[in-house]
Amino acid sequence: MNAPTSILCPIDFSDPSRGALRYATTIAAHAGARLTLLTVNDPLLEQAADMAGGDGHLKAAARTEIERFFLDTFSGRPPGVSPQFAVATGKPDLEILRVAREGGSGLIVMSSRGATGIRKLFLGSITERVLRATTVPVLVTPPADVGPASAADVRKTVRRILVPVDLSSEMEHTVRVARALAETLGAPLLVAHVIEPVRAMVPGHLYAANVDLERRSRAEQQIQELVDALPATPRAEALVVFGDPAEEIAKIASDRQAALIVMGLHASAVSGARMGSVTYRVLSVTHGLVLALPPAAGG
Repeated sequence: MNAPTSILCPIDFSDPSRGALRYATTIAAHAGARLTLLTVNDPLLEQAADMAGGDGHLKAAARTEIERFFLDTFSGRPPGVSPQFAVATGKPDLEILRVAREGGSGLIVMSSRGATGIRKLFLGSITERVLRATTVPVLVTPPADVGPASAADVRKTVRRILVPVDLSSEMEHTVRVARALAETLGAPLLVAHVIEPVRAMVPGHLYAANVDLERRSRAEQQIQELVDALPATPRAEALVVFGDPAEEIAKIASDRQAALIVMGLHASAVSGARMGSVTYRVLSVTHGLVLALPPAAGG
């Protein structure tokens, strides 16, 4: 994943989306990328508004509102960023993905939670749907995070990066992206693998215990080899634990103070479950940033 040349930030005018906007703007300024702010109107609401105020009434009002939202967030235009403002009509997740695709976006930045109300996107469910279908990396920001004022603030916040991996073919791609971010931010890297205990066998059976020990041994060897192959700087370490993947990832992030989690959105060769479902469960229980990566072939 190279530095994005175009960034899309969906907005629902809530405080959580204001925090996402600050992250998107900071990244765009740092990377010299084009920034697009997008809001999505409900078709029925737009039709009713146009009948009352004339064709294009709601779109014009939404564009004015999103420009005001941007200016209010920064008390004026932040240096180095001249965003584009887009208004779409339809299902929010489909429109977000369409605008990202047609605009050549290299990154989507959005909050894990939004606000309710007739004009709002309900970003929680929309974020999940975007994660399940995206071919573009998505940086998901926590609802309580007000966002950085500069790139220096991001470096102060992200003191460690957690990279959960599932030993699939996409593992190396995920670690490469995380390692590049760690180098940029000057943060150490923690590569973690969570082993789900075998449930098909009788609990306490000796064979089940041996299988879990063998799985752990193989995982530790594979993860350590991956970490040993990385450059010495920034520092990287390996960790293998047992448990529920989402719960353990959130616990590790909290215990090790990892403010950024980099995860893949791909199918696991072991479980067959799309890791995106694990990623969204992590979003539900963690309080940090999550960068969700689609398969490498997807961009």
